[in-house]
Amino acid sequence: MNRFFSLFIAILFAALAFECKGPQTTKQEPTPEGGATLKLDTILRGLDDAPWGLEFLPDGSMLVTLRGGFMLRHKAGKSDTIGGLPPIRVDGQGGLLDVKLHPQYAENGWIYFSYSAPSPEGNSKGNTAIMRARLKGNQLIDQQLLFKGLPDSQKSHHYGNRIVFDKDNYMFFGIGDRGDWDNAQLLTNHCGKIHRLRDDGTVPPDNPFVNTPGAMGSIWSYGIRNPQGLIFHPMSGDLWETEHGPKGGDELNIVRKGVNYGWPLITYGINYNGIVITPDTAKAGMEQPVIYWRPSIAPCGMEYVSSNRYPDLKGGLLLGSLSFQYLHFVMLDGQKVVKQEKYFPGIGRVRCVKESPDGYIYFTTDTGNIFRIR
Repeated sequence: MNRFFSLFIAILFAALAFECKGPQTTKQEPTPEGGATLKLDTILRGLDDAPWGLEFLPDGSMLVTLRGGFMLRHKAGKSDTIGGLPPIRVDGQGGLLDVKLHPQYAENGWIYFSYSAPSPEGNSKGNTAIMRARLKGNQLIDQQLLFKGLPDSQKSHHYGNRIVFDKDNYMFFGIGDRGDWDNAQLLTNHCGKIHRLRDDGTVPPDNPFVNTPGAMGSIWSYGIRNPQGLIFHPMSGDLWETEHGPKGGDELNIVRKGVNYGWPLITYGINYNGIVITPDTAKAGMEQPVIYWRPSIAPCGMEYVSSNRYPDLKGGLLLGSLSFQYLHFVMLDGQKVVKQEKYFPGIGRVRCVKESPDGYIYFTTDTGNIFRIR
């Protein structure tokens, strides 16, 4: 109880400090080849835990999830704590994770969020869950548990998770292998997979493994280690994913129905202790990444830049680097990567990147800060 009270007080003081001082321009950086200068405004600073997810409400306010188990609504320099969250196991990489509005939020009011749900028996670290709820004032109501990953794990890492919707309102999300490599190749569990559900949590009958005996019907693709970025390309409609490899071998993938992405049977990385996981980087029937990073940049969060506010970045991907603490830019030509750039080195472990409805790019760092690029 003391820990949660201390966290609440820290959040309150951070919000009050921001309200007094307002957004601050912190640093600037030119884009490559003489492009426009990018500047950072500090929107929130000094939060007591990592702001994991961002979402923008129609009234101009911003929802922020903190991995420590809190959700905030921030508007005009003021932050309010949102009540009504379910029990959340905050341990290791687990906690309150992503947040996403339903595409028809204006009509139905549904807010979706992911978190590490404790096991009912209390004897494990649980697994990733997704709930939806509506917001009344500063309270979540009408809570519905849509998904709970199986099995529960004794480990406290590789929960995933990002939530996205396609044009038909199907919900896609990823769960990591939960630290047990073999999970990613087994269709009998949810771990190490990208999943697809209807917006009410039910399994679509055209999912690829619905009729496979013993398989989890929500699975869309498998062989995934730890997915940390997930977006739909607004032009092609392709689902793009970033995931953490082991020591080396982080990947950028295009996720396709029923496809095996190979982990741990193929990888461009090695184990953290230096032992070779597999000598193979390719095998028949297993998909190759669009690109891989070696050494690891630990990609986290991802956004396609569609805004005219950033002509030098438009049409590319922005993602965070946890390992090297900068914003990483990937320029695309169709499905091919043609250029990569680094922005704001040393800014902190970038956790989430999001384009707002008015076209500004926001990103968060594990140091408890939220920035806006202009």
